[in-house]
Amino acid sequence: MKNLAKFLLFVLLVSAGISLLYDYRLKRGNLDLLPRRASENYTFASEAAINPKQVASLEALNQERRALVKSVIPSVVAVKTSKKIGIRRQYGLDPFEFFFGNPRGQFRSPREEALVQNSLGSGVIVTNEGHIITNNHVVDQVDEIEVQLSDGRTKKALLVGADSQIDLAVLKIDDPGVKPLKLADSDTVQAGDFVLAIGNPFGFEETVTDGIISSKGRPGRSDYFGDLLQTNAAINPGNSGGPLINLRGEVIGINTAIASTTGGSQGVGFAIPSNTVRTALESLLKQGRIIRGYLGIQARAAQPGQRGADNEGVVVEEILPGSPAAEAQLQQGDVIRKFDGRDVKNFNVLRSLVSQTELNKKVELEIERGGKPIKVTAQIREQPVDYQTSGTLPRRSQPQPQVPSQPDQESTSGPFASIHVGDLTPEMARELDLPSNVRGVVVTNVDPDSGVAELQKGDVIEEINQQPIASVSDYNKIAGSLDPSQAQVLSICRHRMRSFLVLRPR
Repeated sequence: MKNLAKFLLFVLLVSAGISLLYDYRLKRGNLDLLPRRASENYTFASEAAINPKQVASLEALNQERRALVKSVIPSVVAVKTSKKIGIRRQYGLDPFEFFFGNPRGQFRSPREEALVQNSLGSGVIVTNEGHIITNNHVVDQVDEIEVQLSDGRTKKALLVGADSQIDLAVLKIDDPGVKPLKLADSDTVQAGDFVLAIGNPFGFEETVTDGIISSKGRPGRSDYFGDLLQTNAAINPGNSGGPLINLRGEVIGINTAIASTTGGSQGVGFAIPSNTVRTALESLLKQGRIIRGYLGIQARAAQPGQRGADNEGVVVEEILPGSPAAEAQLQQGDVIRKFDGRDVKNFNVLRSLVSQTELNKKVELEIERGGKPIKVTAQIREQPVDYQTSGTLPRRSQPQPQVPSQPDQESTSGPFASIHVGDLTPEMARELDLPSNVRGVVVTNVDPDSGVAELQKGDVIEEINQQPIASVSDYNKIAGSLDPSQAQVLSICRHRMRSFLVLRPR
């Protein structure tokens, strides 16, 4: 009786399917019997809306832009990664068994299938030997890396080296016919320069967007973004690792992040300067890791109204014992004006100059001490492994205070009342896979229906409106003083990706 009931159900389903198919064919046939309309007369426009001679300069610009794009596209690749994240058991469904039962009265054994997470990014070929620059977060902790060339060919890629602090990675493919792009001198880049961003947003290969350099090297910023080039060229997920190109078809930056409230482009994108890229590339290829120069000071930019503010420079706040700065007898309160003959405009510039200096090289520092100019010599050494930095200011290595592994959730009043945070412990930083230089408070919970859904549990808030956050106390003090009627800008770190988040009043 049981099998008979299943058989009847099967017959009913088949009958219903046949009936629906017949009804569809009947309706389609009726449409075919409808009378056809007589053909219409039509005439297309035969002339352009404007005489090409009137826009000759624009047409020339159009042709030049085409030539620029055509020349650089072959050097840009799509980076495709895969990572096995688990095993899924599948239980097959056989229609015969469903209606009539298993003839042997047994269940079939499940099939196991690997769950694979696929991701997309971009990269650019920079050497004749097939080395490709991309972002570290594009290829971090993956099982397989492939690159797709502009002609459609796919190549297996070898990860040569990577660095999470500056978010760069070097890949290599075996192809003698590659066409590398030149790394430009990013120090010559200025706000207003025309640029192209090329990459693989949302899986759409060889996407080109244009814009300008919006800003460069903000001295007042105390986070990762202060060192980056800002552009309004549209950058979206998948553009990461792709090049930012100048008018000569040279790479001036590697696209790495966006500031967005939606996750998509809002005209505020950031790229790692090509000079930083070149230094990192050479270090990775020669040494297998990033070799950073080390001076050993805590410093800050000269602020208005303070000594050293009239002329650009940075004020030495503390000298680390045994460091090159200590051996050069730098003192607290010294204002560093020049480093090896180059002007020190702000701390970002000083940090970049130090990190890019050849190891063991002796450099001359021009400083101001007690209102008098003097010169000292420092020998730059490699940055110690346990030396930690936060944003713009080097931070001394020191014992971390003992705090509970699961910090108490705390919230504040005002616009952030729905956000609960706790102190970021080293254990939590490791668990969240954060870069070593992240400092801030970790989001432990966000109240539902609060209007801040973009913020997630595990995000680290590093700054509020460019004010650094080092503890829950700092967070509560700053958040409690905010105007709830104004938009607030958070600098956050999520895993290994830094970005801005704008919270607007509801």
